[in-house]
Amino acid sequence: MGLSRWRGGGIILLAVALIVVLSLPALCTAAANSPKKDGSTILLFLGSDSDDNRDDGSLPDGEDGPSDSLQGKAEDAPPEWDEFSDSQDSPRTDEDLDSGSWSQVLEEPSIWDSRNTKFALGIRKMVEAVDEEDPRMLNNAIEILRSEAVDGNAHAQSTLGFLHWMAIGVPYSDAKAYLYHEFAKEGGNPQSKMALAYRHYRNQEYEKAVKLYSELAVITMTSFVSSREGPLLEYVRLNYGLEESKDVRKRFRGEDDDDFQFLEYQARKGHPDFMFQLGVFYYYGLRGVRRDHSKALFWLLKAVEKGESRAFELIGEIYARGYGVERNYTKALECFKAAADRKQHSALNGIGFLYIKGQGVEGKNYTKAREYFQRAAESSNVDGFYNLGILYLKGLGVEKDYARARDLLVDAANKGHSKARYYLAIMLHKGSAGMKKDLTHAAALYKLVAERGPWGRLMRQALEFYIKGNVGKALLLYSRTAELGYEVGQSNAAWLLEKYRGRICIGSSGICTTEERHERAHNLWRHSSEQGNEHASLLLGDAYYYGRGAAKDLERAGEAYIRAKEKHSSQAMFNLGYMHERGLGLPLDLHLAKRYYDEALEEEPAAFVPVTLALTSLWLRQHYSGSFLVKVIDSLPDLQTNLEEWWNKMTVDELDALLVTLLMSLLFVVYVRQRHRQEYAAAAAAAAAPIPMVPPQ
Repeated sequence: MGLSRWRGGGIILLAVALIVVLSLPALCTAAANSPKKDGSTILLFLGSDSDDNRDDGSLPDGEDGPSDSLQGKAEDAPPEWDEFSDSQDSPRTDEDLDSGSWSQVLEEPSIWDSRNTKFALGIRKMVEAVDEEDPRMLNNAIEILRSEAVDGNAHAQSTLGFLHWMAIGVPYSDAKAYLYHEFAKEGGNPQSKMALAYRHYRNQEYEKAVKLYSELAVITMTSFVSSREGPLLEYVRLNYGLEESKDVRKRFRGEDDDDFQFLEYQARKGHPDFMFQLGVFYYYGLRGVRRDHSKALFWLLKAVEKGESRAFELIGEIYARGYGVERNYTKALECFKAAADRKQHSALNGIGFLYIKGQGVEGKNYTKAREYFQRAAESSNVDGFYNLGILYLKGLGVEKDYARARDLLVDAANKGHSKARYYLAIMLHKGSAGMKKDLTHAAALYKLVAERGPWGRLMRQALEFYIKGNVGKALLLYSRTAELGYEVGQSNAAWLLEKYRGRICIGSSGICTTEERHERAHNLWRHSSEQGNEHASLLLGDAYYYGRGAAKDLERAGEAYIRAKEKHSSQAMFNLGYMHERGLGLPLDLHLAKRYYDEALEEEPAAFVPVTLALTSLWLRQHYSGSFLVKVIDSLPDLQTNLEEWWNKMTVDELDALLVTLLMSLLFVVYVRQRHRQEYAAAAAAAAAPIPMVPPQ
């Protein structure tokens, strides 16, 4: 926030002056009590994805689809409630589910290597051109993609739509971007469908948004069931300190990571805990590790042999799903029971689902399935909530109860459960299962599900490029995800533009000008702010306050700071106090200014120094509004939205001048207060002195 770290040779002098001031009575009159924060509020249907819109942290799910009574066209529906996906004869690949994705072209080795198409050549040239800041190479890449687009290549059309939206190598044109994406969508490109869905969602065209997002959600749900390639999607915010922490950055380097190699070394030495962790990394594809179910099973079995009971449940899943091994429901049941006996409550869901399928057990038994799901739910397991909700929704083993089903699914959805969100989206979309039709919430839920789809791997690939130092490539991929509606992609792309300035930014006709870069970052922050990112709202306020990337507009700056303040941003609170103190874009209100300053200090105790200085300024303004000191204060540097950056940029002379000014101001305050006290004491003593009695004449 820029309030936590302070430096400067004169800080001791300033601290002494502050101690003197703080020894005085309260600087300002009491303001209204600040409202208490309440971070527990969750919308009825919408679980929070912020930072964090931000990743919910859930592990990959064996997703399922809606019941016949809820789904639309049968051919568009994902597999029926089928956790272990034996209805799928062969696994679906990412090429099937997300055809034409840049991530497939850029992978090494790539499925496009044997095809040697112009489209793949154009994408690779485009990415290299941006990374090397070579506008001529970019123009060549665009010509290749244009040629392909004219020939009807939907993936090239989708890429050109993106380039026009971002004004990279071509003039900005919202109309052309829309047209290219429409053609690409009709040609079968799912990422163009995602971009159009997000566009309709932002414009509150919920009927159109629901139509597209529901189709994308079907692909997402299918990928959960049938794709064996996709890794866990880990969304990392670059502006949350990743760039400063080598320890965090290296954790996403996959098998090249020192920590991973240490983990593997310890596992090979026979430590069961490390064996289990290694198996988990390979099973889910964590932190840049390529997903490998055969290696996962190998290490998990080794862990069990050494007495690590936590491995039983994942081994059961591998046998039930047939990942890297022949499907074996009997072994799966044994592993699930072993895990459940050891208090791993989530394994109860595996047993319950085997009874739903009638595999590995004596036959289908919905009553027994309900018992296991109930036990899982009673232990607050999110899968237990979901599975039990589906039983009540379908009336399997229990009497059909839409109200009970809805409550359980809402509980699961609010904990980030994608399957539950999908069912609720369908119920709201269709107005079925006792719920009123609500396209606004349906679109929001479909969007959350769709963002778990295979196109999300672009985010992971962007992070890998960033860690390797290919910042231009990272910016390009984050920008693509930004167009698809990923809030983390929007904020990361904007942050890269701000941090690396013009070095990695290609505009419509060459390297970005400062104005182009500010405008692009501003638009990305605006999209991110609209999706609830507090940091983005703060920076959007900065842009309007300083006229950076947009026309200067103090009222809109105040509105943006208010949105950030609602997310408990201490910097936004400080800025609002400053603007109210001076009547800049907001009403002049000294009491409200004090309230915001107090809230900033309460939210961020490290803001003690700037808040105390601000309160001192406020006291002087209240009591000596027309004095020379107030004029001096008003001549000090304008509002700094990053106080630490301002402090760090101060030259020694400027810093000394500021400290001397502040010290003189504070000493004057002490002098005035002492004079007032002396005068008050003299008056009080005079009032308390006995009145001499005059004898009667």
